Amino acid sequence: MSYKNVIKSLDNIQHWQEETYQFLHRNPELSMQETKTVAFLKDELIKLDYDVQEIGGGLVGVLANGQGPTILFRADMDALPVQEETNLDYASEIDGVMHACGHDMHMTASLGAAWALANNKEAWSGTYVALFQPGEEIAAGAKAMLKDGLLEKIPKPDIALAQHVLTTPESGKLGTKEGPFLSTAASLKITIKGRGAHGSMPNLSIDPIVIGSAIVSKLQTIVAREVDPFQFAVVTVGSFQSGNQANIIPETATLRLNIRAYDETVKEQLISAIKRIVIAECKAGNCDEEPDIDIYDSFPLTDNDAEITQHVTKAFKDHFSGDKVVDYKPMTASEDFSAIPRAFGVPYLYWGFGGFTADQDTYANHNPKFAPAIQPTLKTGTEAALVAVLSYLGNK
Repeated sequence: MSYKNVIKSLDNIQHWQEETYQFLHRNPELSMQETKTVAFLKDELIKLDYDVQEIGGGLVGVLANGQGPTILFRADMDALPVQEETNLDYASEIDGVMHACGHDMHMTASLGAAWALANNKEAWSGTYVALFQPGEEIAAGAKAMLKDGLLEKIPKPDIALAQHVLTTPESGKLGTKEGPFLSTAASLKITIKGRGAHGSMPNLSIDPIVIGSAIVSKLQTIVAREVDPFQFAVVTVGSFQSGNQANIIPETATLRLNIRAYDETVKEQLISAIKRIVIAECKAGNCDEEPDIDIYDSFPLTDNDAEITQHVTKAFKDHFSGDKVVDYKPMTASEDFSAIPRAFGVPYLYWGFGGFTADQDTYANHNPKFAPAIQPTLKTGTEAALVAVLSYLGNK
């Protein structure tokens, strides 16, 4: 059976895949709570004779098929705390929870690839690892699977692959990017500890709002005056919360920050500068206690291996016609996928595929109206997964 015949076999499950996608979209689950999703995926993989394990809130199915490389393909599972506004007839049935980032598309494409490989064993040899990861949105899932012994429980892959549905290019097209593709990121929660007082007696207070305001202003100098102008960096203050009455100076103020970079060293530089500024401004404001600085939702850099990028991109161009394969520019979104291949010490590739047709209104990932066209998006994502995997496992 030829490489093309494996892809052609997907026609047999198109209806099933579309129904599966709609089922997953109607039944989203939040990060690290994907129990029903895991149960559904587990049943499907067992039907295909995969060796299945639940690991760290996620799921791994292994299909061994003779001698050859071991290829890991990862799909994420979690939804977002977003109230859906798409008016789709298969809209979320869970109040306040929605697949607003496309992970339902990722799971369905991965299941399609798993089906095709299980039903066309004569066309390939090696070992295929289908990994379904929880908690991507909060950068917890990859860590949880690794903590639960992922490295010891599954065959070590030679390479790892993953993909994401995006707003560009248009549906039916896909793209790759060698080197840094998605930024490293982290969020910080800063609690300034002041001293409350009546608004008419400011001299008896240590005003956390004034101190917090000074911190916000000073933080803007980090990128402008400390980071190399040829490096990418972002420092965003997304939340400033303090007090609830006009005539009361509050005890505390809480800031929430988000940082982005394409270099782990720059990320650490940003964190160090933020800590220095926050501590210094609190000291200058005469705070009795040092501030609390908590770092959370820390995402690694997604840095695609050059050799794998070139190899898979060629395979994409050989399969998809004309202008359907594009070159992506670096994106400022972030992912925790790379934590898994990094832990194994293996190279990886993460690519994107378009979700919206030319006649659709395009809404960004995480928007309550995010609604990719089922087709040709699902067909493209499934074929891309198969083409990439078979470029390594397919019989020549």
